[in-house]
Amino acid sequence: MALKIIASMCTGCSACEPECPNVAIREKGGTFIIDPAKCTECEGQFDSPQCVAVCPVDNCIKKV
Repeated sequence: MALKIIASMCTGCSACEPECPNVAIREKGGTFIIDPAKCTECEGQFDSPQCVAVCPVDNCIKKV
């Protein structure tokens, strides 16, 4: 599985980008996107996805 940032909800704050241990998050068009080929949902590294933990917008990052 992978996570997806809902572009219409993303504020572009960039809090998520440096938290990703797999470097799967990048800026695109003023919001951020997650590369599904790199996203592991932090399994084996953390108890929960780090991007979700730091995102100030509830439900902005969802499983796809």
